[in-house]
Amino acid sequence: MSEVIPHWLTKQSSLSPDIPAIELENGEVITFFDLKQQSQSFAKKLANKGVKKGDHIGILSTNDVNMIILIHALSYLGAVGVLLNIRLTASELQFQMDDAEVSLLLYHEQLKEKGLSLQIKERYSFKELTAIEEKEIPLKQEIKLDDPFTIIYTSGTTGFPKGVIHTYGNHWWSAIGSALNLGLSKQDKWLAVLPFFHVGGLSIFLKSVIYGMPVYLVDKFEPNQVNMAIQHKGVTIVSVVTVMLKRLIESLGTEKYPKAFRGMLLGGGPAPESLLEKAKQKEIPVFQSYGMTETSSQIVTLSPYDALRKIGSSGKPLVPAQLKISQPQADGVGEIHVKGPMVTKAYYRNEEANTKAFDDGWLRTGDLGFIDEEGFLYVVDRRNDLIISGGENIYPTEIENVLSELPEINEVAIVGKPDSNWGEVPVAFIVKRENYLSEDRVIEFAKQRLAKYKVPKQVYFINELPRNASKKIVRSKLKQEF
Repeated sequence: MSEVIPHWLTKQSSLSPDIPAIELENGEVITFFDLKQQSQSFAKKLANKGVKKGDHIGILSTNDVNMIILIHALSYLGAVGVLLNIRLTASELQFQMDDAEVSLLLYHEQLKEKGLSLQIKERYSFKELTAIEEKEIPLKQEIKLDDPFTIIYTSGTTGFPKGVIHTYGNHWWSAIGSALNLGLSKQDKWLAVLPFFHVGGLSIFLKSVIYGMPVYLVDKFEPNQVNMAIQHKGVTIVSVVTVMLKRLIESLGTEKYPKAFRGMLLGGGPAPESLLEKAKQKEIPVFQSYGMTETSSQIVTLSPYDALRKIGSSGKPLVPAQLKISQPQADGVGEIHVKGPMVTKAYYRNEEANTKAFDDGWLRTGDLGFIDEEGFLYVVDRRNDLIISGGENIYPTEIENVLSELPEINEVAIVGKPDSNWGEVPVAFIVKRENYLSEDRVIEFAKQRLAKYKVPKQVYFINELPRNASKKIVRSKLKQEF
Protein backbone atom coordinates (compact mmCIF):
# COMPACT_ATOMS: atom_id res chain seq x y z
CA MET A 1 0.00 0.00 0.00
CA SER A 2 1.37 3.38 -1.03
CA GLU A 3 2.50 5.75 1.71
CA VAL A 4 0.46 8.94 1.93
CA ILE A 5 1.64 12.34 3.17
CA PRO A 6 -0.08 15.73 3.32
CA HIS A 7 0.33 17.74 0.12
CA TRP A 8 3.80 19.19 0.60
CA LEU A 9 3.04 22.71 -0.67
CA THR A 10 -0.18 22.99 1.31
CA LYS A 11 1.69 21.79 4.41
CA GLN A 12 4.52 24.27 3.91
CA SER A 13 2.02 27.06 3.30
CA SER A 14 0.46 26.22 6.67
CA LEU A 15 3.79 25.96 8.51
CA SER A 16 5.55 28.94 6.90
CA PRO A 17 2.96 31.11 5.11
CA ASP A 18 5.04 34.30 5.14
CA ILE A 19 8.43 32.73 4.41
CA PRO A 20 9.74 33.43 0.87
CA ALA A 21 9.44 30.40 -1.39
CA ILE A 22 10.83 32.05 -4.54
CA GLU A 23 12.76 35.30 -4.89
CA LEU A 24 13.14 36.88 -8.32
CA GLU A 25 15.97 39.04 -9.59
CA ASN A 26 13.63 42.04 -9.87
CA GLY A 27 13.03 41.93 -6.13
CA GLU A 28 9.61 40.24 -6.29
CA VAL A 29 9.02 37.70 -3.52
CA ILE A 30 6.53 34.82 -3.65
CA THR A 31 5.78 33.37 -0.21
CA PHE A 32 4.76 29.76 0.37
CA PHE A 33 1.19 30.98 0.86
CA ASP A 34 1.35 32.90 -2.45
CA LEU A 35 2.80 29.87 -4.22
CA LYS A 36 0.00 27.65 -2.94
CA GLN A 37 -2.69 30.15 -3.94
CA GLN A 38 -1.28 30.69 -7.43
CA SER A 39 -0.73 26.95 -8.00
CA GLN A 40 -4.25 26.10 -6.91
CA SER A 41 -5.60 28.84 -9.18
CA PHE A 42 -3.74 27.39 -12.17
CA ALA A 43 -5.00 23.92 -11.19
CA LYS A 44 -8.61 25.12 -11.33
CA LYS A 45 -8.04 26.81 -14.68
CA LEU A 46 -6.60 23.57 -16.08
CA ALA A 47 -9.52 21.64 -14.61
CA ASN A 48 -11.80 23.94 -16.60
CA LYS A 49 -10.08 22.59 -19.73
CA GLY A 50 -10.64 19.00 -18.67
CA VAL A 51 -7.24 18.20 -17.13
CA LYS A 52 -7.64 15.39 -14.60
CA LYS A 53 -5.72 12.78 -12.63
CA GLY A 54 -3.37 10.74 -14.78
CA ASP A 55 -3.31 13.14 -17.76
CA HIS A 56 0.11 13.86 -19.26
CA ILE A 57 0.69 17.59 -19.67
CA GLY A 58 3.64 18.88 -21.69
CA ILE A 59 5.47 21.95 -20.35
CA LEU A 60 7.75 23.89 -22.69
CA SER A 61 9.31 26.78 -20.82
CA THR A 62 12.37 28.85 -20.10
CA ASN A 63 13.47 29.25 -16.46
CA ASP A 64 10.31 31.12 -15.57
CA VAL A 65 8.46 31.19 -12.24
CA ASN A 66 5.20 30.25 -13.97
CA MET A 67 6.72 26.91 -14.94
CA ILE A 68 7.21 26.07 -11.26
CA ILE A 69 3.71 27.27 -10.38
CA LEU A 70 2.33 25.03 -13.14
CA ILE A 71 4.24 21.96 -11.96
CA HIS A 72 2.76 22.41 -8.47
CA ALA A 73 -0.65 23.01 -10.08
CA LEU A 74 -0.49 19.58 -11.74
CA SER A 75 0.16 17.99 -8.35
CA TYR A 76 -3.17 19.39 -7.09
CA LEU A 77 -4.93 17.56 -9.94
CA GLY A 78 -2.88 14.36 -9.94
CA ALA A 79 -1.77 15.07 -13.51
CA VAL A 80 1.75 14.23 -14.72
CA GLY A 81 4.13 16.91 -16.00
CA VAL A 82 6.19 16.02 -19.09
CA LEU A 83 9.09 18.49 -18.95
CA LEU A 84 10.37 19.36 -22.41
CA ASN A 85 13.92 20.45 -23.21
CA ILE A 86 13.60 23.81 -24.99
CA ARG A 87 16.95 23.28 -26.75
CA LEU A 88 15.58 20.40 -28.82
CA THR A 89 14.27 20.79 -32.34
CA ALA A 90 10.55 20.52 -33.12
CA SER A 91 10.98 16.98 -34.47
CA GLU A 92 12.85 15.87 -31.33
CA LEU A 93 10.14 17.39 -29.12
CA GLN A 94 7.38 15.83 -31.21
CA PHE A 95 8.84 12.37 -30.67
CA GLN A 96 8.84 12.87 -26.89
CA MET A 97 5.31 14.28 -26.80
CA ASP A 98 3.97 11.40 -28.88
CA ASP A 99 5.89 8.82 -26.88
CA ALA A 100 4.66 10.28 -23.55
CA GLU A 101 1.07 10.50 -24.82
CA VAL A 102 0.84 14.21 -24.01
CA SER A 103 -2.77 15.41 -24.20
CA LEU A 104 -2.22 19.15 -23.66
CA LEU A 105 0.76 21.48 -24.11
CA LEU A 106 1.56 24.56 -22.02
CA TYR A 107 4.27 26.85 -23.37
CA HIS A 108 6.03 30.09 -22.52
CA GLU A 109 5.30 33.08 -24.79
CA GLN A 110 8.98 33.31 -25.74
CA LEU A 111 8.66 29.84 -27.26
CA LYS A 112 5.46 30.54 -29.18
CA GLU A 113 6.87 29.63 -32.59
CA LYS A 114 8.15 26.27 -31.37
CA GLY A 115 5.00 25.65 -29.31
CA LEU A 116 2.73 26.27 -32.30
CA SER A 117 4.85 24.09 -34.60
CA LEU A 118 4.13 20.96 -32.54
CA GLN A 119 1.27 18.60 -33.44
CA ILE A 120 -1.09 18.59 -30.46
CA LYS A 121 -4.88 19.03 -30.25
CA GLU A 122 -4.88 21.40 -27.30
CA ARG A 123 -2.27 23.97 -26.28
CA TYR A 124 -2.14 27.20 -24.30
CA SER A 125 0.53 29.79 -23.70
CA PHE A 126 1.05 30.78 -20.06
CA LYS A 127 -0.68 34.11 -20.80
CA GLU A 128 -3.68 32.34 -22.36
CA LEU A 129 -3.91 30.06 -19.35
CA THR A 130 -4.17 32.99 -16.93
CA ALA A 131 -7.25 34.25 -18.82
CA ILE A 132 -9.16 30.97 -18.37
CA GLU A 133 -11.84 30.91 -15.69
CA GLU A 134 -11.35 28.71 -12.65
CA LYS A 135 -13.51 25.65 -12.15
CA GLU A 136 -14.38 25.02 -8.52
CA ILE A 137 -13.37 21.43 -7.87
CA PRO A 138 -11.86 19.62 -4.87
CA LEU A 139 -8.07 19.65 -5.14
CA LYS A 140 -5.64 17.02 -3.88
CA GLN A 141 -4.97 17.36 -0.14
CA GLU A 142 -2.66 14.37 0.06
CA ILE A 143 0.21 12.93 -1.94
CA LYS A 144 0.62 9.21 -2.59
CA LEU A 145 4.36 8.65 -2.82
CA ASP A 146 3.97 5.87 -5.41
CA ASP A 147 1.99 8.07 -7.80
CA PRO A 148 3.80 9.40 -10.90
CA PHE A 149 4.52 13.14 -10.84
CA THR A 150 6.91 13.93 -13.71
CA ILE A 151 8.33 12.41 -16.88
CA ILE A 152 11.70 13.67 -18.09
CA TYR A 153 13.40 12.28 -21.17
CA THR A 154 16.95 11.03 -21.23
CA SER A 155 18.79 10.03 -24.39
CA GLY A 156 19.35 6.34 -24.99
CA THR A 157 22.41 4.67 -26.45
CA THR A 158 20.28 3.57 -29.39
CA GLY A 159 19.56 7.21 -30.18
CA PHE A 160 15.95 6.98 -28.99
CA PRO A 161 15.15 9.04 -25.87
CA LYS A 162 13.51 7.28 -22.92
CA GLY A 163 10.87 8.80 -20.67
CA VAL A 164 11.94 8.50 -17.03
CA ILE A 165 8.94 8.29 -14.70
CA HIS A 166 9.50 10.05 -11.37
CA THR A 167 7.08 9.38 -8.56
CA TYR A 168 6.47 11.80 -5.71
CA GLY A 169 8.43 9.34 -3.60
CA ASN A 170 11.44 9.52 -5.92
CA HIS A 171 11.53 13.31 -5.55
CA TRP A 172 10.83 13.13 -1.79
CA TRP A 173 13.68 10.73 -1.09
CA SER A 174 16.04 12.67 -3.36
CA ALA A 175 15.38 15.75 -1.22
CA ILE A 176 15.77 13.78 2.04
CA GLY A 177 19.02 12.19 0.85
CA SER A 178 20.42 15.60 -0.08
CA ALA A 179 19.45 17.08 3.32
CA LEU A 180 21.07 14.22 5.21
CA ASN A 181 24.26 14.83 3.21
CA LEU A 182 24.47 18.63 3.01
CA GLY A 183 22.54 19.38 6.20
CA LEU A 184 19.88 22.06 6.60
CA SER A 185 20.25 25.58 7.91
CA LYS A 186 17.59 28.18 8.68
CA GLN A 187 19.67 30.61 6.62
CA ASP A 188 19.73 28.42 3.51
CA LYS A 189 18.74 29.89 0.17
CA TRP A 190 19.39 27.82 -2.97
CA LEU A 191 20.12 29.58 -6.25
CA ALA A 192 18.43 27.96 -9.25
CA VAL A 193 20.01 28.58 -12.65
CA LEU A 194 20.23 25.06 -14.14
CA PRO A 195 17.42 24.41 -16.64
CA PHE A 196 14.19 23.63 -14.79
CA PHE A 197 13.31 20.99 -17.42
CA HIS A 198 16.32 18.98 -16.20
CA VAL A 199 15.89 17.01 -12.99
CA GLY A 200 18.79 18.89 -11.38
CA GLY A 201 16.97 22.20 -11.82
CA LEU A 202 13.52 20.87 -10.92
CA SER A 203 14.79 19.17 -7.75
CA ILE A 204 15.73 22.53 -6.22
CA PHE A 205 12.12 23.69 -6.22
CA LEU A 206 10.89 20.42 -4.74
CA LYS A 207 13.53 20.65 -2.00
CA SER A 208 12.18 24.15 -1.40
CA VAL A 209 8.64 23.05 -0.51
CA ILE A 210 9.84 19.99 1.40
CA TYR A 211 12.40 21.94 3.47
CA GLY A 212 10.58 25.29 3.65
CA MET A 213 13.61 26.90 1.98
CA PRO A 214 13.69 29.98 -0.27
CA VAL A 215 14.97 29.67 -3.84
CA TYR A 216 16.60 32.58 -5.65
CA LEU A 217 15.52 32.22 -9.27
CA VAL A 218 17.85 33.23 -12.08
CA ASP A 219 16.41 32.82 -15.58
CA LYS A 220 19.76 32.75 -17.37
CA PHE A 221 23.32 31.99 -16.28
CA GLU A 222 25.39 35.17 -16.13
CA PRO A 223 28.46 34.88 -13.85
CA ASN A 224 28.35 38.43 -12.50
CA GLN A 225 24.65 38.12 -11.61
CA VAL A 226 25.15 34.79 -9.84
CA ASN A 227 28.15 36.11 -7.92
CA MET A 228 26.17 39.19 -6.95
CA ALA A 229 23.36 36.99 -5.60
CA ILE A 230 25.84 34.98 -3.52
CA GLN A 231 27.50 38.11 -2.17
CA HIS A 232 24.47 40.33 -1.58
CA LYS A 233 21.23 38.27 -1.68
CA GLY A 234 21.95 35.68 0.99
CA VAL A 235 22.39 32.72 -1.38
CA THR A 236 24.09 29.82 0.45
CA ILE A 237 24.03 26.95 -2.11
CA VAL A 238 24.26 26.88 -5.92
CA SER A 239 23.87 23.91 -8.29
CA VAL A 240 26.38 24.13 -11.17
CA VAL A 241 28.25 22.15 -13.81
CA THR A 242 32.01 22.45 -14.32
CA VAL A 243 31.94 25.13 -17.04
CA MET A 244 29.72 27.32 -14.82
CA LEU A 245 31.99 26.96 -11.79
CA LYS A 246 35.00 27.90 -13.91
CA ARG A 247 33.30 31.08 -15.15
CA LEU A 248 32.10 32.03 -11.66
CA ILE A 249 35.62 31.81 -10.26
CA GLU A 250 36.99 33.85 -13.19
CA SER A 251 34.29 36.49 -12.70
CA LEU A 252 34.95 36.65 -8.95
CA GLY A 253 38.41 38.09 -9.58
CA THR A 254 40.13 39.00 -6.31
CA GLU A 255 36.92 38.90 -4.27
CA LYS A 256 35.64 36.07 -2.09
CA TYR A 257 32.25 34.75 -1.06
CA PRO A 258 30.71 35.48 2.36
CA LYS A 259 31.39 33.02 5.19
CA ALA A 260 27.68 32.08 5.13
CA PHE A 261 28.05 30.55 1.64
CA ARG A 262 27.92 26.77 2.13
CA GLY A 263 28.95 25.48 -1.26
CA MET A 264 28.62 24.60 -4.92
CA LEU A 265 26.85 21.32 -5.75
CA LEU A 266 28.71 20.20 -8.87
CA GLY A 267 27.23 17.77 -11.40
CA GLY A 268 27.93 16.81 -14.99
CA GLY A 269 31.20 14.95 -14.44
CA PRO A 270 34.21 15.31 -12.11
CA ALA A 271 36.01 18.65 -11.93
CA PRO A 272 39.67 18.96 -13.02
CA GLU A 273 42.22 19.25 -10.21
CA SER A 274 43.29 22.75 -11.31
CA LEU A 275 39.72 24.03 -10.91
CA LEU A 276 39.35 22.44 -7.47
CA GLU A 277 42.63 24.07 -6.42
CA LYS A 278 41.32 27.47 -7.51
CA ALA A 279 38.09 26.87 -5.60
CA LYS A 280 40.10 25.95 -2.51
CA GLN A 281 42.18 29.14 -2.81
CA LYS A 282 38.91 31.09 -2.94
CA GLU A 283 37.59 29.10 0.06
CA ILE A 284 34.65 27.85 -2.05
CA PRO A 285 33.36 24.46 -0.84
CA VAL A 286 32.64 22.20 -3.83
CA PHE A 287 30.41 19.12 -3.48
CA GLN A 288 31.11 16.90 -6.50
CA SER A 289 28.24 14.54 -7.33
CA TYR A 290 27.15 11.70 -9.57
CA GLY A 291 23.58 11.29 -10.68
CA MET A 292 21.30 11.02 -13.66
CA THR A 293 17.71 11.60 -14.63
CA GLU A 294 16.92 8.05 -13.48
CA THR A 295 18.11 8.82 -9.93
CA SER A 296 16.09 12.05 -9.57
CA SER A 297 19.32 14.13 -9.33
CA GLN A 298 22.41 13.27 -7.24
CA ILE A 299 22.78 9.82 -5.72
CA VAL A 300 26.53 9.88 -4.95
CA THR A 301 28.26 12.97 -3.53
CA LEU A 302 31.85 13.87 -2.60
CA SER A 303 32.26 16.26 0.29
CA PRO A 304 34.55 19.30 -0.14
CA TYR A 305 36.75 17.89 2.62
CA ASP A 306 37.70 14.98 0.36
CA ALA A 307 37.67 16.88 -2.94
CA LEU A 308 41.43 17.31 -3.30
CA ARG A 309 42.31 14.06 -1.53
CA LYS A 310 40.08 12.11 -3.91
CA ILE A 311 40.61 13.87 -7.24
CA GLY A 312 38.31 12.41 -9.89
CA SER A 313 35.98 10.72 -7.41
CA SER A 314 32.24 11.30 -7.28
CA GLY A 315 32.12 10.37 -3.59
CA LYS A 316 29.94 7.95 -1.66
CA PRO A 317 26.23 7.09 -2.02
CA LEU A 318 23.74 9.21 -0.08
CA VAL A 319 22.23 7.74 3.09
CA PRO A 320 19.14 6.10 1.47
CA ALA A 321 21.13 4.87 -1.55
CA GLN A 322 23.20 1.79 -2.36
CA LEU A 323 25.97 1.29 -4.89
CA LYS A 324 27.81 -1.70 -6.32
CA ILE A 325 30.12 -2.54 -9.19
CA SER A 326 28.85 -5.41 -11.32
CA GLN A 327 31.27 -7.94 -12.83
CA PRO A 328 34.46 -5.98 -12.07
CA GLN A 329 37.50 -6.74 -14.21
CA ALA A 330 41.02 -7.25 -12.89
CA ASP A 331 41.43 -3.48 -12.45
CA GLY A 332 38.21 -3.29 -10.43
CA VAL A 333 36.28 -1.53 -13.19
CA GLY A 334 32.76 -2.73 -13.90
CA GLU A 335 29.28 -1.41 -14.53
CA ILE A 336 27.89 0.90 -11.85
CA HIS A 337 24.61 -0.31 -10.34
CA VAL A 338 22.59 1.87 -7.96
CA LYS A 339 19.57 1.27 -5.76
CA GLY A 340 17.41 3.43 -3.56
CA PRO A 341 14.01 5.08 -3.12
CA MET A 342 15.06 8.01 -5.35
CA VAL A 343 15.69 5.68 -8.31
CA THR A 344 12.96 5.46 -10.96
CA LYS A 345 11.11 2.17 -11.21
CA ALA A 346 10.54 2.35 -14.95
CA TYR A 347 10.74 4.13 -18.28
CA TYR A 348 7.39 5.06 -19.79
CA ARG A 349 6.04 2.60 -22.35
CA ASN A 350 9.43 0.98 -22.92
CA GLU A 351 9.51 -2.62 -21.76
CA GLU A 352 12.69 -3.39 -23.68
CA ALA A 353 14.58 -0.62 -21.89
CA ASN A 354 13.05 -1.62 -18.54
CA THR A 355 14.18 -5.22 -18.97
CA LYS A 356 17.72 -4.10 -19.77
CA ALA A 357 17.99 -1.45 -17.07
CA PHE A 358 16.45 -2.98 -13.95
CA ASP A 359 17.56 -6.06 -12.03
CA ASP A 360 15.89 -6.92 -8.72
CA GLY A 361 15.58 -3.28 -7.66
CA TRP A 362 19.02 -2.28 -8.97
CA LEU A 363 19.46 0.15 -11.87
CA ARG A 364 22.15 -0.75 -14.37
CA THR A 365 23.49 2.72 -15.14
CA GLY A 366 25.52 1.72 -18.20
CA ASP A 367 28.40 3.72 -16.69
CA LEU A 368 31.73 2.10 -15.90
CA GLY A 369 33.55 2.77 -12.67
CA PHE A 370 35.28 1.35 -9.61
CA ILE A 371 35.14 1.75 -5.84
CA ASP A 372 38.41 2.31 -3.99
CA GLU A 373 39.42 0.78 -0.67
CA GLU A 374 37.70 3.59 1.25
CA GLY A 375 34.40 3.20 -0.59
CA PHE A 376 34.71 6.19 -2.95
CA LEU A 377 33.25 5.86 -6.44
CA TYR A 378 35.27 6.74 -9.54
CA VAL A 379 33.41 6.97 -12.85
CA VAL A 380 35.78 6.08 -15.66
CA ASP A 381 33.42 6.21 -18.61
CA ARG A 382 30.00 7.79 -18.73
CA ARG A 383 27.79 5.34 -20.57
CA ASN A 384 30.79 4.27 -22.60
CA ASP A 385 30.63 6.80 -25.43
CA LEU A 386 28.59 9.54 -23.79
CA ILE A 387 29.76 13.10 -24.47
CA ILE A 388 29.16 15.60 -21.65
CA SER A 389 29.18 19.15 -22.97
CA GLY A 390 28.49 21.94 -20.49
CA GLY A 391 26.53 19.51 -18.33
CA GLU A 392 24.38 18.29 -21.26
CA ASN A 393 24.48 14.59 -22.14
CA ILE A 394 25.08 13.90 -25.83
CA TYR A 395 24.89 10.41 -27.29
CA PRO A 396 27.00 9.88 -30.44
CA THR A 397 24.52 7.44 -31.98
CA GLU A 398 21.75 10.03 -32.02
CA ILE A 399 23.89 12.41 -34.10
CA GLU A 400 25.15 9.56 -36.26
CA ASN A 401 21.58 8.48 -37.04
CA VAL A 402 20.75 12.00 -38.21
CA LEU A 403 23.89 12.51 -40.33
CA SER A 404 23.45 9.08 -41.91
CA GLU A 405 20.37 10.49 -43.64
CA LEU A 406 22.69 12.70 -45.72
CA PRO A 407 23.11 10.86 -49.06
CA GLU A 408 26.70 12.03 -49.56
CA ILE A 409 27.86 10.26 -46.36
CA ASN A 410 28.97 6.64 -46.46
CA GLU A 411 29.89 6.21 -42.78
CA VAL A 412 30.01 8.50 -39.77
CA ALA A 413 31.26 8.32 -36.18
CA ILE A 414 30.84 10.97 -33.48
CA VAL A 415 33.26 11.39 -30.57
CA GLY A 416 33.84 13.96 -27.87
CA LYS A 417 36.76 16.35 -28.29
CA PRO A 418 38.21 18.02 -25.17
CA ASP A 419 37.18 21.68 -24.92
CA SER A 420 38.38 24.23 -22.36
CA ASN A 421 34.94 25.85 -22.02
CA TRP A 422 32.46 22.98 -22.32
CA GLY A 423 34.50 20.00 -21.16
CA GLU A 424 33.79 18.21 -24.43
CA VAL A 425 32.19 19.03 -27.77
CA PRO A 426 30.98 16.59 -30.44
CA VAL A 427 33.01 16.23 -33.63
CA ALA A 428 32.30 14.05 -36.67
CA PHE A 429 34.54 11.60 -38.53
CA ILE A 430 33.07 10.95 -41.96
CA VAL A 431 33.77 8.59 -44.83
CA LYS A 432 32.42 10.35 -47.93
CA ARG A 433 30.28 8.78 -50.59
CA GLU A 434 30.55 11.89 -52.77
CA ASN A 435 33.78 13.89 -53.02
CA TYR A 436 32.09 17.29 -53.17
CA LEU A 437 30.69 16.95 -49.61
CA SER A 438 31.92 19.85 -47.47
CA GLU A 439 32.13 20.50 -43.72
CA ASP A 440 29.67 23.41 -44.08
CA ARG A 441 27.12 21.13 -45.76
CA VAL A 442 27.34 18.58 -42.93
CA ILE A 443 27.02 21.17 -40.16
CA GLU A 444 24.12 22.95 -41.85
CA PHE A 445 22.30 19.63 -42.28
CA ALA A 446 22.80 18.87 -38.57
CA LYS A 447 21.63 22.34 -37.49
CA GLN A 448 18.28 21.78 -39.15
CA ARG A 449 17.66 18.53 -37.26
CA LEU A 450 19.48 18.71 -33.94
CA ALA A 451 19.65 20.93 -30.88
CA LYS A 452 22.53 23.42 -31.16
CA TYR A 453 24.67 21.73 -28.50
CA LYS A 454 24.50 18.41 -30.42
CA VAL A 455 25.73 19.86 -33.72
CA PRO A 456 29.33 18.71 -34.50
CA LYS A 457 31.81 21.53 -33.99
CA GLN A 458 34.26 20.06 -36.52
CA VAL A 459 34.18 17.52 -39.34
CA TYR A 460 37.12 15.25 -40.21
CA PHE A 461 37.01 13.41 -43.55
CA ILE A 462 38.82 10.06 -43.45
CA ASN A 463 39.15 7.03 -45.74
CA GLU A 464 37.75 4.47 -43.30
CA LEU A 465 36.56 4.19 -39.71
CA PRO A 466 38.63 2.05 -37.30
CA ARG A 467 36.73 -1.09 -36.29
CA ASN A 468 37.38 -4.09 -34.05
CA ALA A 469 36.86 -7.77 -34.84
CA SER A 470 33.16 -7.41 -34.16
CA LYS A 471 33.03 -4.59 -36.70
CA LYS A 472 32.22 -2.07 -33.98
CA ILE A 473 33.72 1.39 -34.35
CA VAL A 474 36.73 1.90 -32.06
CA ARG A 475 36.12 5.46 -30.91
CA SER A 476 39.24 5.54 -28.76
CA LYS A 477 41.37 5.41 -31.93
CA LEU A 478 39.50 8.39 -33.35
CA LYS A 479 40.08 10.32 -30.14
CA GLN A 480 43.82 9.83 -30.61
CA GLU A 481 43.53 12.39 -33.42
CA PHE A 482 43.25 15.03 -30.69
